[in-house]
Amino acid sequence: MAHSSVPAGTTPFVNQLRTPGAPLVLAGEGEATIAFRVQFLDAWDAIAVVASPRESVATVKARALAVLAPDVQYPDDVLVKLRGHEVRDERRALADAGVLDGSTLLLHFRKRRPLK
Repeated sequence: MAHSSVPAGTTPFVNQLRTPGAPLVLAGEGEATIAFRVQFLDAWDAIAVVASPRESVATVKARALAVLAPDVQYPDDVLVKLRGHEVRDERRALADAGVLDGSTLLLHFRKRRPLK
């Protein structure tokens, strides 16, 4: 399946779904960016992110968890998935991991946590 780039100045539809408020920006002024969303499965909440394709997956995960689940004590217990597959090396740049305009990074706990 081919993925296409989104025209400048537009927001991919997937990023408009359940992503209230301003996007999390992880790019410098004038730097090339990609727009995507990060969803925390356990909270069923998501945020829009605009980041440099060179930003690491780990940085995006940490910044997204700070917004979506600030009470998570052990971020290493949370995995990142893209298109159903775990991103095993979170040090990789977003572009190298395959993140494109309109992608969704899914965060969830490696092991199910008991309900309280």
